[in-house]
Amino acid sequence: MEPLVAHLPSPRRPSWASQLTDRRMVLKAAGLAAGSWLTPLAELLAREETARPGQPAQSVILLWMAGGPSQLETFDPHPGKDIAGESKAIDTALKGVKLGAGLERLAEKLPLVTLVRNVVSKEGDHERGAHTVKTGYRPDPTLVHPSIGAICCHQLPVGHTEIPRHISIQPDRFVGRGGYLGNQYDAFQVYDPKDRLPDIKARVSDERHAERLEDLKIVESTFARGRQRQVQGTLHGHQQAEARKIMTSEQLKAFEIEHEPAELRTAYGDSPFGRGCLAARRLIEVGVRCVEVTLSGWDTHTENLAGCEVQNAKLDPAISTLLEDLKTRGLLDSTIVICAGEFGRTPIINRLAGRDHWPHGFSMLLAGGRLPRGLVLGETDPEGAKVTWEQGTPIADIHATLLTAMGINPALELMTPVGRPMKLSEGTPVSRLLG
Repeated sequence: MEPLVAHLPSPRRPSWASQLTDRRMVLKAAGLAAGSWLTPLAELLAREETARPGQPAQSVILLWMAGGPSQLETFDPHPGKDIAGESKAIDTALKGVKLGAGLERLAEKLPLVTLVRNVVSKEGDHERGAHTVKTGYRPDPTLVHPSIGAICCHQLPVGHTEIPRHISIQPDRFVGRGGYLGNQYDAFQVYDPKDRLPDIKARVSDERHAERLEDLKIVESTFARGRQRQVQGTLHGHQQAEARKIMTSEQLKAFEIEHEPAELRTAYGDSPFGRGCLAARRLIEVGVRCVEVTLSGWDTHTENLAGCEVQNAKLDPAISTLLEDLKTRGLLDSTIVICAGEFGRTPIINRLAGRDHWPHGFSMLLAGGRLPRGLVLGETDPEGAKVTWEQGTPIADIHATLLTAMGINPALELMTPVGRPMKLSEGTPVSRLLG
């Protein structure tokens, strides 16, 4: 693709963005409407955020496996080989493709996804690896690159979304950041959806709250006399208006997963991660562009097999139900699901029955949008040899592919605040992942 140059901020609005789809209306009539919990007005606004079938995806759900999951106990098992240790593998709905034991429900949904089994990175440290996977760039001490969620929010239409469009649920230390795009693209961080969002509702009656706001206006206008320029420079008024818009938005109900049927909540799993995945689906319905949902606990330097069993028990119901839920509601075509951590784990089992960091051939699960379904790309050596850079799929290429799948030109150059031109991605889209 030819590089383009743009200056910040420059959110892009594709020409087809204003064209609505009737898909939700059809689903609603069938009793399966996405966002059926919304009022008619909110439903209308939300519908504008959904791409038409065949169009690029408009949202991303990143299931972040914090710590770096072992590919050998999840998406790339080698049963019977020395590197497998005592781990087991199971058959899947894709003939000849196996997953790690404990992912039985996901195994049934494998025809919906692509597994990339030869991902390579040059970073084996948690912070550096997380930055690389989330941004597509290795860390640079002179620049903070934006995460893929921040890029989505910058490049895709704002639409009528009133709440933050980049959200991280159960974040770890390495939450997605806006980087040189600006702090306004940082992920809004929330925790277990079973708890109410803090600091959203006033602690006094509506009447008293309104009186306080009027009093505040008097104080602020008095303070601003003779200081208009300085006051405007703080953006205090803008920030307060934005905060109040969020606090009063009906779209906040997307966090209220208790309104979902009990059967569906159970299917996602009784864990913060499962509840986060359910909330992610609801947030996508109201136009949120990227939701990160973090599942911590994959840093299995000791007792790797037992640790993966615990993690798979949380991952399996959540990801399999999320995929089916998105598909049933007609959202999988407009949403890309990524399941990844900062790297994989070593083929060799250490003296503590654990596996250490391994960026030389690990796995990612991709699904949705224009990505192919039922594809396994790449392989790792059953004896545990490193995947060379030439044999592997670099992180940057996966980023370029995902951006392309969302209708974003990865070669687009933005000018950073210090006047440094920077491409959204230095990678090359993987043609096999774009159908």
